[in-house]
Amino acid sequence: MKSDNDDSGLIGLPPPEALPDGLFAGREVFRQMVRDAFSSAARDGWHEMVICDPTFEDWPLRELSVVSSLHAWAKNGRQLTMLATSFDSVARNQPRFVAFRKTWSHTIECRRFRTLVPGDFPSAIWSRNWVMQRLDPVRSAGVSGSEPARRVRLKEVLDEKIRASVLGFPATTLGL
Repeated sequence: MKSDNDDSGLIGLPPPEALPDGLFAGREVFRQMVRDAFSSAARDGWHEMVICDPTFEDWPLRELSVVSSLHAWAKNGRQLTMLATSFDSVARNQPRFVAFRKTWSHTIECRRFRTLVPGDFPSAIWSRNWVMQRLDPVRSAGVSGSEPARRVRLKEVLDEKIRASVLGFPATTLGL
């Protein structure tokens, strides 16, 4: 019998698989981890996520599979915090995500970090279940895992960035 929280039968989502633990390298490996993370968030009902990157330029947010996973994930009480130094690239190059953001603006808080010391801004996904952090964005190399200590350390870094940020990337623009 299928429960109300069972999202495993969602169209377009891959079958349940464990997210990777350990080191990773390569742009396509990174992008697949982003896809898998959003798919897992929808399937497993993650309540809160923080995604962080200076520009999200090389994240697969424009892809139908990613936006489908986010639509499946987005429910009452869920929260996605998106932190960047600039959302220009998202607005210009990620149209599916921008449309999703407009629909689910009450679930997604976009924040902009105003000052930047090179190399001091993480590229990461945080959830209570699993984290992924690119330590070398040029080579798309980093580490992922579900260990409590790793999740706590990354959350502390992201919370500090969130406190020093301002709201950014409005879902709609009002004009005269």
